[in-house]
Parts: sequence; C-alpha cells; structure tokens
Amino acid sequence: MATKRSLATKLGVVAGFERPDAALEQYPTPPELAAHVVHLADLHGDVDGRTVIDLGAGTGMLALAAALRGPARVVGLELDGGALATARANERRVAASAPVHWVRGDATRPPLAVAEPATVVMNPPFGAQDGNRNADRAFLAVASDLAAVSYSVHNAGSQEFVEAFAADEGGEVTHAFAAEFRIDAQFDHHTDESREIDTEVYRIEWE
Repeated sequence: MATKRSLATKLGVVAGFERPDAALEQYPTPPELAAHVVHLADLHGDVDGRTVIDLGAGTGMLALAAALRGPARVVGLELDGGALATARANERRVAASAPVHWVRGDATRPPLAVAEPATVVMNPPFGAQDGNRNADRAFLAVASDLAAVSYSVHNAGSQEFVEAFAADEGGEVTHAFAAEFRIDAQFDHHTDESREIDTEVYRIEWE
C-alpha cells in the first residue's frame, strides 16, 4: 500500500472548479484531506476490490483518490456538467488504473443501483449558504441506502447530528476525527486569500 503522503502528492495535479458555484458550495477538497480519508478507508478494507461512490464528486478529488487504491470500480456522481468535464481531465492527469465512471445527476436522487456492498466517500455541502441548511442530511440519507460504509466530511460541531442521524437509519459511527479544510478565495464574499476551517470526518457502517 502506498503511503498517505504519496497519495496526496499524486492528487496535487487535480484541478479545481473553473467556475465555482457558491450556491452549490463548490469548494475543492484539499488533496491532503482526500488522501487522509481514502487512506483510512483503505486501512479498513473499504476500498480494495470494492465499488466506491463519490456523491457530489465535483472535480473528482475523492473519487480519484479512491481510484488510486485498487477498487473494483469508482463512480463519481456530480450535478455540474462543467465540473464533470474537469473531473474527466483530472482522471487523465492522475492516470488511475481502476475504472472510473462519471455520471451526471443529483447526488440526493442518484440514478444508481448497486448490487454489491459499496463504499461512499463524499464531501457534501455543509449547508452554509442561505436556503441550503442541512444539505448534508440528504447526502447521508443516500449513503445509508447505497452503502455498506461511508466516509463524509462535515462542518465542525456536527457530531451530535451525524451520530443521531446514523442511529435513526440503523447505522453506527465507528470513527470520527477533526481535520482542517483550506479554502482559497474564489467568491466575491471571500475577504482572505485563504483560510482554514475546522471540519470533521465520520466513518459510518450502515445496515
């Protein structure tokens, strides 16, 4: 198994959004965070030989991280056609050996049916924008239907909500850790060149 650091280095070539949409909370997942999440998933046997689904794949950071760790296949589901075009270009940059299927669609109503146990990796919207409150709830609901296990990034302070939601859906949070998420200025309301926000990552086993 390659190291987490080498995985992050390989992901350094992944391009971000050309025209990010604030309403969709399109912030690229940092390569170090993607490498951390997927490395953890691999250590738990949740990647190798499995179907891995990235809900709200954006430009493909988490999907491609998984594709570099020997899954049977990866599915990247994304609503934004422009982001998907970038994701396909990023796939060529990364040169992953595993097959990656890019699907355009709403991650909260996925046009997918998976027969075998799958792993979901995702960085859903945090619900920070007006009218988008609790946006991550819908992503977790889909994960509970599609996946045997999921890894998801949430805003800091989400533990009570995530654990309660998982329990209500017959799931269990098995691991949780804090992580910094660097956001570079890309919207008019950003006043700093970059800033670090506190996030939390959860591994959930679903029945």
